[in-house]
Amino acid sequence: MTESQILVGIGLIVVLAVGSQLLASLLRIPAILVLLPVGFTAGALTDEVNPEQLLGDAFSPLVSLAVAVILYDAGLGLDLHRLRGHTRRVVVRLLWLGALVTWGSAALLAVPVIGMSLPAAVMLGAILVVSGPTVVGPLLAYVRPTERLQRILVWEGSLIDPLGGILGALVFHGVLASDEDGLARQLGKFFASAAVGLVAGAAGAALLWLVLRHLALGEVLGTTVQLAAVVGVAAGCDAFRDDTGLISAVVMGIALANRPDLDIPVRRPFLETLVSLTIGLLFVSISATVTPESLRHVVLPTLGLVVLLILVVRPLVALLATAGTDVARGERWFIGWMAPRGIVAAATASTFSASLVQAGVGGAQKILPATFVVIVATVMVYGLTALPVARRLGALRSARSRPLLVGGAPWVVDLGRALRSAGLDVLMWAGGDRQRRSIREAGLDLAPGELLAAATGAGAELEGITGVLLLTDEDDFNALASMTLKESVDGPVHRLGPPAGSQGVVAPYAGDGALFGTGLDRPELKHRYAHGARIVTHRVDGRLPAGHELLFVVRPDGKLAAVTRTDTPVPRPGDTAVLLSPPAGPELSPDAP
Repeated sequence: MTESQILVGIGLIVVLAVGSQLLASLLRIPAILVLLPVGFTAGALTDEVNPEQLLGDAFSPLVSLAVAVILYDAGLGLDLHRLRGHTRRVVVRLLWLGALVTWGSAALLAVPVIGMSLPAAVMLGAILVVSGPTVVGPLLAYVRPTERLQRILVWEGSLIDPLGGILGALVFHGVLASDEDGLARQLGKFFASAAVGLVAGAAGAALLWLVLRHLALGEVLGTTVQLAAVVGVAAGCDAFRDDTGLISAVVMGIALANRPDLDIPVRRPFLETLVSLTIGLLFVSISATVTPESLRHVVLPTLGLVVLLILVVRPLVALLATAGTDVARGERWFIGWMAPRGIVAAATASTFSASLVQAGVGGAQKILPATFVVIVATVMVYGLTALPVARRLGALRSARSRPLLVGGAPWVVDLGRALRSAGLDVLMWAGGDRQRRSIREAGLDLAPGELLAAATGAGAELEGITGVLLLTDEDDFNALASMTLKESVDGPVHRLGPPAGSQGVVAPYAGDGALFGTGLDRPELKHRYAHGARIVTHRVDGRLPAGHELLFVVRPDGKLAAVTRTDTPVPRPGDTAVLLSPPAGPELSPDAP
């Protein structure tokens, strides 16, 4: 290709990847639903987008390194403290038992359904073992299942990818070697590859820990050091033994995520941006290698395989993995209805199919287009049906708001009690021992001390929290935490406004959206409370009590609406209003009509 064609091709891939993600965001659908057809269409209409022509032999190793970076980022969100008891048992079973059942079933079904030779079908079955956090995560964020389901499926998706990549590499070499290697030798190679990835990942994590722990690196340099370490370790592993770099990457991420003494920069805009861009580039590039001719005789048979994978194989895996555990019946069936394929399946198929075709393996030319159809079909089916299925199974989180109140002043504790009396599940957090003790004495749920630190970590989320109210006496802390937690909380993050004319470092410049009406800032609220004002609730049936200021409105369906300096919800009959009484006025009981 000429230099101009290469420039045009690279430019098109980047623009199509980002444009597809932007369109998917506007349509509120998983980005893969746009990326795959866009890449396929571009590859069919022009030769410039074909990455095999643009990059040649470098395409496959670059895909492996890109997937390693994605899995490292996913590993940073896997906190082992959240995986215990029956949840751990289910995840472990989904990994080994689910992989074996899916691999064997897909391979056996592909022979008669798609018309592949047994070696090619075994390769396809190994490829279809994987799921992936890049697809599962957005679907779960849209569906909002119970916290346990979210945890189980995210862990499965993050860990099955590297294991599936190793399995695919071993099956690939086994198919090429034919009868030269027996089962025992293949199993030995599998465990040897796993050991290489584990040891290299542990060594890479130890090196990163030393660098990040003992050197004063800023946010940007700290992030680029992580990127260099992941790429370097993964590249070394893959050069030594195929696809062990995927295991090393996720091991490094998990190891660093579970080091309490490690100060990884809490916000990684560069790494997050890189991962998002990489996902888009990979999906567009790989789907561009799928030609219309290759799909012509594969689509309908592969859709038959998809039906069997969705309706038979995955439900069987879920039932086996959850047998004998305390996972509720509806949650078991939802696990059986969530197994979309993603970027690792596409990358593995792209990497191995061409070599098998060159080796003359029967039906190998169908591996990549069949994988492409499975990815598109599973994402569409699960994306369109997951929410109604979860609703039917009772596997959704409660629709009622669950606010997190940060602060432990007396009026904040009273606010927590008032919101709880209005029917909300309130969680509180405070840093001081005295404040935490007063929260416990009030009978309110107290979050663990490391909650806010965990929430700002890589990929971590405040599970089950629908909004945060930052109500501490430190205006700058409230402002900084507000900007940080917006990345982790699926809901509004509000803070107390600083006093007028404040000279704080951050708070006066952190933008609008501060809680409560103009003039009711932190000092004023504390002043009124010290002179007898109290937080009270009132069942709305007409006008609000005279002299009371509206703070929050709790709707009949349990949704919480806050009064801010830019927005005031209108109380309607049936709502519960949370009010600030006058300093000398009578106090209403929490259950006052």
